[in-house]
Amino acid sequence: MNAGLVHRREPRGRRSKPGLHACVLVWALLLCAPAAAQVVKVTIDDMIHPISDEVIGRAIDYARNNHADAVLIELSTPGGLVDSTRSIVSKVLSSPAPVVVYVAPTGARAASAGFFILEAADVAAMAPGTNTGAAHPVTIGGGDKLDPVMKEKMENDAAAFMRSYTSKRGRNSQAAESAVRQSKSFTDQEAMQQHLIDVVARDREDLFRQLDGRTVTRFDGNKVTLHLAGKPVHEVPYSLKQRILSFIMDPNVAFVLLAVGMLALYAEFNHPGAVVPGVVGFIFILLAVFALNILPTNYAAVALILLGFTFFALEAKYSAHGVLGLGGIVALTLGGLLLVDGPIPAMRVHLSTALAVSVPLGAITMFLMALVVQARRKKSMTGIEGLVGAVGVARSPLSPEGKVFIQGELWNAVSPVAIGVGEPVRVREVEGLLLHVEPAKN
Repeated sequence: MNAGLVHRREPRGRRSKPGLHACVLVWALLLCAPAAAQVVKVTIDDMIHPISDEVIGRAIDYARNNHADAVLIELSTPGGLVDSTRSIVSKVLSSPAPVVVYVAPTGARAASAGFFILEAADVAAMAPGTNTGAAHPVTIGGGDKLDPVMKEKMENDAAAFMRSYTSKRGRNSQAAESAVRQSKSFTDQEAMQQHLIDVVARDREDLFRQLDGRTVTRFDGNKVTLHLAGKPVHEVPYSLKQRILSFIMDPNVAFVLLAVGMLALYAEFNHPGAVVPGVVGFIFILLAVFALNILPTNYAAVALILLGFTFFALEAKYSAHGVLGLGGIVALTLGGLLLVDGPIPAMRVHLSTALAVSVPLGAITMFLMALVVQARRKKSMTGIEGLVGAVGVARSPLSPEGKVFIQGELWNAVSPVAIGVGEPVRVREVEGLLLHVEPAKN
């Protein structure tokens, strides 16, 4: 046998396929390559409260996990709670991705708590026709009655909080502090002139175009160059839980839930076994309690609301000529107005809401009371009592005893005077099965 190279033929199913290997390699590279950077967006168009804090924190976490280029917060708020504001500012300052706060659309505002959030951003921007400022701290429960020393402490604390990050952002700390101490407000152009914001942009595309290539200094001193033009925008939506909680966090909604829930429970107690009013009542009251537990609630107002419903219940059971009903309307209205001690009017129950709940409930109660009184005064039309005063016809002479036909029945009757056949008679007394009658005068 001659020595030489031996060529081994591979089986048909095991031949190498260069094209297939190349495709696998390309897919592996694509899967291992980092995802394209994007801008994470969240919209806040309500009061600043714990749900707003949770939504912004969720957006910042998403940006961190996906290595986003920036976080865009589109803001429109009348203000909100101090604790939630401080928490949001802390999240913005420590965000790994640059945060752009954009007050939009035209006509929006970033007042009070919104001003603190705007100034905390790496980039503060406003749309034309917007305003910001009016960030003076307002006490819960009535700041006008607050001790002057305590009021000054609150102002100093809020002003120092504002200075602590506006100076590092390179903004006008003196102008920012004037919004805290003197409640000054600024239009978009005034804020730009005072170096409180960095950009005035018509819309999001204009904002990204102006920021593209701009270098910003982060709160930790690092410099970052923004490249936002043309980048995809991923909006972090509210979860179902956050949408529900944000809705019931409105003090007006919480008050209505509480009132309707108590009314439903009252209906269940008066009609045991109905089940539906009881279930609805418990659910509404639990939702209201959840919201009121987060909001700055005045529990003396809750006592007034309970007193109002007590008056309504007593009015429905006893004839108080509407006095208890009117007392219930007053107590429920005052309880609603004082229920939430919000720092801004938007975080309190409106007078229109309080009246829209209390007046109809009082009117229904007094209507039911009127029906009860009318039923008590109305003469019974059945049984023995229903015969007294009834008019009939003599079917035989009454001298003094005979037969009368009354209410479809024939009765034995006796009369003190003689009554002829066919003459009308009126019952004046019932004695067993004997009627005492007298001539009926036309």
